[in-house]
Amino acid sequence: MTVVRTSLRNFFAHKGRMALSAVAVLLSVAFVCGTLVFTDTVGTTFDKLFAATASDVTVLPKDADEGAQGRGKPESLPASLLERVRSVEGVESVEGAVVSMDVTVVNGDNKDVGPSSGAPTIAGNWSRGALRSMEIESGHEPRGPGEVLVDADTADKHGLEIGDELRTIAQTGDFTARIVGVAAFKVTNPGAAVVYFDTATAQHRLLGATDRYTQVDVTAADGVDDARLKRDVTAALGAGDYEVQTAEENADANRAEVGEFMDVIKYAMLGFAGIAFLVGIFLIVNTFSMLVAQRTREIGLMRAIGSSRRQVNRSVLVEALLLGLVGSLLGVGAGIGIAVGLMKLMAMTGMELSTDDLTVKATTPVAGMVLGVVVTVLAAYLPARRAGRISPMAALREAGTPADGRSGLVRGIIGLVLTGAGAAALYAAGTADSSSTGASMLGLGVVLTLVGFVAIGPLLAGGVVRVISAVLLRAFGPVGRMAERNALRNPRRTGATGAALMIGLALVACLSVVGSSMVASATSELDRSVGADFIVEGRQPIVPQAERAMRDTPGLDHVTRYKAIDARLTLADGRSDDDGLTAADPTYAEDVRRATTAGTLADAYGTDAMSVGSDYAEKYGVRVGDTVTVAFKGGDTAKLKVAAITDDDVAIDQGARYISIDTMRKYLPAEKVPPNLIMFAKAADGQETQAYAALKKALHDYPQYQVRDQSDYKKELQDQVGQLLNMVYGLLALAIIVAVLGVVNTLALSVVERTREIGLMRAIGLSRRQLRRMIRMESVVIALFGALLGLGLGLGWGTTAQKLLALEGLNVLDIPWPTIIGVFVGSAFVGLFAALVPAFRAGRMNVLNAIATD
Repeated sequence: MTVVRTSLRNFFAHKGRMALSAVAVLLSVAFVCGTLVFTDTVGTTFDKLFAATASDVTVLPKDADEGAQGRGKPESLPASLLERVRSVEGVESVEGAVVSMDVTVVNGDNKDVGPSSGAPTIAGNWSRGALRSMEIESGHEPRGPGEVLVDADTADKHGLEIGDELRTIAQTGDFTARIVGVAAFKVTNPGAAVVYFDTATAQHRLLGATDRYTQVDVTAADGVDDARLKRDVTAALGAGDYEVQTAEENADANRAEVGEFMDVIKYAMLGFAGIAFLVGIFLIVNTFSMLVAQRTREIGLMRAIGSSRRQVNRSVLVEALLLGLVGSLLGVGAGIGIAVGLMKLMAMTGMELSTDDLTVKATTPVAGMVLGVVVTVLAAYLPARRAGRISPMAALREAGTPADGRSGLVRGIIGLVLTGAGAAALYAAGTADSSSTGASMLGLGVVLTLVGFVAIGPLLAGGVVRVISAVLLRAFGPVGRMAERNALRNPRRTGATGAALMIGLALVACLSVVGSSMVASATSELDRSVGADFIVEGRQPIVPQAERAMRDTPGLDHVTRYKAIDARLTLADGRSDDDGLTAADPTYAEDVRRATTAGTLADAYGTDAMSVGSDYAEKYGVRVGDTVTVAFKGGDTAKLKVAAITDDDVAIDQGARYISIDTMRKYLPAEKVPPNLIMFAKAADGQETQAYAALKKALHDYPQYQVRDQSDYKKELQDQVGQLLNMVYGLLALAIIVAVLGVVNTLALSVVERTREIGLMRAIGLSRRQLRRMIRMESVVIALFGALLGLGLGLGWGTTAQKLLALEGLNVLDIPWPTIIGVFVGSAFVGLFAALVPAFRAGRMNVLNAIATD
């Protein structure tokens, strides 16, 4: 109990200092808990939606793509299947459903009413199945070919009302319908736009046939369980002919698709939370190290009156436990707030999440509390151990511990070894022949160099701080020299404080180099490889009517189609793969200039000919003249001769295997020919400007497609990478905030540690202004020290990562010096900001009381 009372007294005696460390714990725990609550809430939302929409048993086409999105028309089933299923014992009712996600719906102003969040626009037939998840809140269901029902969320977002006309753009053609009803979701709609037609219209307009459905929904009779009904339906239809799923299996399949995407978000955000925790460790270690140093005499007295090393150690750890508990408890609450904030943010992008579905699993606060407490106690262990090792006499004499020098030497040696090993791993990554090997070595190199730099931080502090001071502080005379000496007084403390900032800035520099190099490489590749003047693509495959509009555009020399073909390729020795083919017009060889290592690409567009990539050819020993057996999905099997081997040292179409459109049509029936994923166009000589304007005008009625020339394409690529980097920088800001708190904490404790010294300096004439300036300069030097280490480390990581990207065709190294310089200068302002409160408190210090401090 004595240990606990002592710990409580010390904890509350240093409330302000503990509060800064608690904020670091709070932010880190909050980010972890917020991520878990947010992703769990998304999961709950989709679970409810899938449970509401799934029938007892669903019959789907065999091996159908998920919604057939990207293929123009979804895979379908014959309507005759309904009667076969209806005759199965245990079936109460059967209904055919039509669902397509390859549509675009526009309003009277030709604006796409689909979501901007990446969620799909879903078109289907209004049925009893739709009533499981929707209810009509105004108007009525669609009853004829000119009527459509729209979901309430889409109507609200776009100001749609009953009587308005919508145009639906599908592979089978455009058609208009008047809104006759608005239906609201019974469960939360995560952001999809949904339109319903009557069944006949949906079949005709979305599938191009009146006797087809995309799925058959089966309702079980009372007392018949789903698993039994599935067995009976499968037996009636023939095993292997169709995909038959129970409601649970259907929901699981849909959940798995969403889960993959959410897992990426979840683990990425947890990764940034881990970085914040790592930075927080430095703050906590510094806090307890300085508190132990300030209580050296007190610890000596405790040891002199009989306290054991274990009791002293335990006293410090109990303080850390209290800090972890308080910070973690507050962090759990803040995490729920962060989750709600993320939900509001997602609502702005079009993904609707209701707070009614807010999901806080019991494991979430437990995980947050355990993580926060464990990290805090572990971070305080070394200072606690150091406190326990202080001898009574040494403490009473206020002497340093004899082991300090030895431990510093050992730490320096270990740090140098780790840094050297990390540098060797980075070199190995940069010279690796394969991406997988290089990525492993890069990860190892990043970890080793990071730990190594943290370990040798105190060794580097002396030299780096002196250089920074010589450049920045000497002009400020004695005040600048005092700031330099204060930063050098405790290299371990300066190293640890700078290391906290180093981690975040190293990642910023690394990602900046990678992002800038990706843009520069892609731009260079476009200049070198792309001969087309215009590129047309969108979130929906190119519909035939848009293709015709392109072909009728005046001023174009040619238009090139580009399709992805599902096929299995088998070599003469029996080895095969399902990576498919790319079908294009012969003009594609002009539009995208692919170098070849053997043969010519133009020959690959001949009848029954193809090309393969150089990596594929090397891996399987394929040569020009060899024959490959190609089984087209939904079509015939062909024997194609390899006419060219394309060089895979590119970023565009790396590994693509080309055939001509004519060869594809020879082996695929017309109804199985996929739409164009992208189209290229070349302007007639001297008509680039006129053709660009004419092409935009021709595709005006199809807002889902973008017409871009090479300048537009480069700008969009730069914008996309920039947006991604800004998101990452925003997440890294959490770690930088924690690092700033570390600088504040270090300066605050340093001011308290030097109370008497400050009092004496003030007594002999140092003004308050000079004192504040000294502390601000010390803070700037520490921040710039961390920035130099971080930016140097990040440049090394980023350069190595670019060498790996070169294996994927991204060959240009581009270091964004304006960003690097801006971050370095910004670090000085971070130092100034961090010093505001400590400098203000130091300036207000009473001189006589400071001198009298023991």
